[in-house]
Amino acid sequence: MSTLRRFLPDNFTLCLIATVITASLLPCRGVTANAFELLTDVAIALLFFLHGAKLSREAVVAGLTNWRLHLTVLASTFVLFPVLGLLLKPVLSPLVTPSLYVGILFLCTLPSTVQSSIAFTSIARGNVSAAVCSASASSLLGIAITPLLTGLVLQAHGQGAMSWESVGEIVLQLFVPFVAGQISQRWIGGWVSRHRPLIGLVDQGSILLVVYTAFSAAVLQGLWKHLPLPVLGGLLIVNAVLLAAALLITRYGSRALGFDRDDEITIVFCGSKKSLASGVPMAKVLFPAHALGMIVLPIMLFHQMQLMTCAVLARRYAERANVNSRKRSDVTKIAATE
Repeated sequence: MSTLRRFLPDNFTLCLIATVITASLLPCRGVTANAFELLTDVAIALLFFLHGAKLSREAVVAGLTNWRLHLTVLASTFVLFPVLGLLLKPVLSPLVTPSLYVGILFLCTLPSTVQSSIAFTSIARGNVSAAVCSASASSLLGIAITPLLTGLVLQAHGQGAMSWESVGEIVLQLFVPFVAGQISQRWIGGWVSRHRPLIGLVDQGSILLVVYTAFSAAVLQGLWKHLPLPVLGGLLIVNAVLLAAALLITRYGSRALGFDRDDEITIVFCGSKKSLASGVPMAKVLFPAHALGMIVLPIMLFHQMQLMTCAVLARRYAERANVNSRKRSDVTKIAATE
């Protein structure tokens, strides 16, 4: 029963599904849509402000000594994934629609998750302090790197280059609130740390608002007419291939680079993940409203897939650690009796 529970969706995923269903049956339009757009913009700005106030600069500075590990994680996040997305395009793009593959390429440019990367590293008994630093750095750098990388990747994909207007919107809506949060950290950082559920509420609430407005616009544009079940199945396959490739490359690549087991775990869980929390708000700023449904759908599916896969993988790492610990204990006891 506990094994089955690991594969069941969490409450937030169920809320995402319910939001998509609501948008499909009751899409917002007209004045209501404008009101939701304004509310969503405010929620996203508040989200990045709180993340700026929460992110500890001391934690990032403290972990900078392990620079080889952090560079490996960042290379996996911002180099490996985009390269995979472009190289596998001839094989994977026929499985989905062109607009969905744009969503896949955008997914490849996103930063790593923070909370789940650290949590899985801890469960697997990896280098948690390095995970905190790598995941935080990825999230911070992603605010600047993802928009620029998206423009480069989409240009290589044959799409138009990103406009300076989009970059300006990213700066105003995401970066400025984040910097304001960092500046305010000395005054409100302690309060934010004591009220982490508030950040979780804003985090999830802003994502649900973006998903509702995105899918409302997409449904009014005929989303489900252009997304038959075979295409949805193809999207699952594309996501699975990307995730499997990232997990295998980070695992065996870290070993080839000479990292120990603890650092390998950190590289695997920080370097193979993509952030839904950062991706959905960024997509809203970077892409037109009518295209958002197709853009965020790959991120939503990848989010659940990576959580289920990494939960199993983290427990396997932990089980192996327990076995090795028992073996070392037995060897110590035998040596003590000789």
